[in-house]
Amino acid sequence: MANSRLQLLVLSNGHGEDIIAVRIIQALQTLSSPPDIFVLPIVGEGRAYQKINVPIIGKVQNMPSGGFVYMDSKELMRDVGGGLIQLTWNQIKSVRRWVRLQTSLGNQNAILAVGDIVPLLFAAISGANYAFVGTAKSEYYVRDEAGLLPRKSKSAKWENFSGSIYHPWERWLMSRSRCQAVFPRDSLTTKILKKWSIPAVDAGNPMMDGLETNFSSRGFDRGNAEHKEQIRPLIVTLLPGSRAPEAYNNWEMIMVSVSALVASLQQPDSLFCGAGTMIFLGAIAPGLDCGILSQSLHIQGWRLCDQSPLQIPDPDSLTFKQKNAYLILTQAAYNECLHLGDLAIAMAGTATEQFIGLGKPAIAIPGGGPQYNAAFAEAQSRLLGISLTLVNQPSQVLPAIQSLLKNPDLLHDIAKNGLQRMGLAGAAQRIAECLQERLIMGN
Repeated sequence: MANSRLQLLVLSNGHGEDIIAVRIIQALQTLSSPPDIFVLPIVGEGRAYQKINVPIIGKVQNMPSGGFVYMDSKELMRDVGGGLIQLTWNQIKSVRRWVRLQTSLGNQNAILAVGDIVPLLFAAISGANYAFVGTAKSEYYVRDEAGLLPRKSKSAKWENFSGSIYHPWERWLMSRSRCQAVFPRDSLTTKILKKWSIPAVDAGNPMMDGLETNFSSRGFDRGNAEHKEQIRPLIVTLLPGSRAPEAYNNWEMIMVSVSALVASLQQPDSLFCGAGTMIFLGAIAPGLDCGILSQSLHIQGWRLCDQSPLQIPDPDSLTFKQKNAYLILTQAAYNECLHLGDLAIAMAGTATEQFIGLGKPAIAIPGGGPQYNAAFAEAQSRLLGISLTLVNQPSQVLPAIQSLLKNPDLLHDIAKNGLQRMGLAGAAQRIAECLQERLIMGN
């Protein structure tokens, strides 16, 4: 017997993409005519989906690379050895089998692809109508509102050889008659894609959803930022990334820059000496071991402290003190770390973008990878523009921060730039409502 509700299969290829897909699914479930939802995480086991109890239609498997194959050919070969080709073929068959089943039952069905060309290709060859949320690419990687960015490497021309960060074959998949909507991650990318026959919709970036907190978001005032920092503590958010063991290596690099900042408090000519103190907020992913990070802090002279200078909603947070500085480790108050920080020292992907999307500056240090390496950091600096200051080594973080604080006009521009590049919250709801119109009502 046919089901009158749309049967929607959601495809995604990565942990971050899974989280974005979950936000859209939750928004779809609030609609007046919600679809029945099925999912297939193409990369990993889809733990984000397990939390919302939606059925997974095919085989899932963790790969050795953790999903970072596009950055490293060695990682790709490890995945191939780990069964990537067989897994991909099984997943394609699962998608087509699902579409045939729903069609044979007389059910309206469609696919939502979230990520890059891989889920988009899966959707295009499925035989069903589909929509695409493009999380991986942005025109900001190659241009800004003023035009193309100057690039040094010859390979850079390849990124934009056809007039868009999206290559002709990707645009072809987005322009098929069965593609009902494309949701680029920012307004500039939407504008460029509309030059072709692509149903691009500027709904915003779901990456900025789910960051709510009871704290009001701090940031630098338009006035004299240098003076402001002399009369209140500077709060610096630390973003080491989420993947072990890379995050532990990143943490060691970040702590070198933290030590320099703490030492600067003692200097009579320091920008920070008037405040008398400084607060660091370590936003630590739940999957990491805070014991390893704590041990590193002890070695560098930090000591556990009973009293915290900030009240954050995490009873298990750890507060450390060294000289006049405090450092708080939390695995539960991520949103508060983003909102309370004046600036960030960052070696992370999504977290860095979210922090900057709140209108704040970040200083990035390239690490050894496999994710946050020099190539990734350089690309991210193009994506985020003036909001991300890229330095070569931890010793350069202090002068970069001092330079920022001396330039309130730049801080004002950074606040506007972050909002422009990452968009306003509420994108998942806007995407869900558009999907309702184009997939649910249009079927």
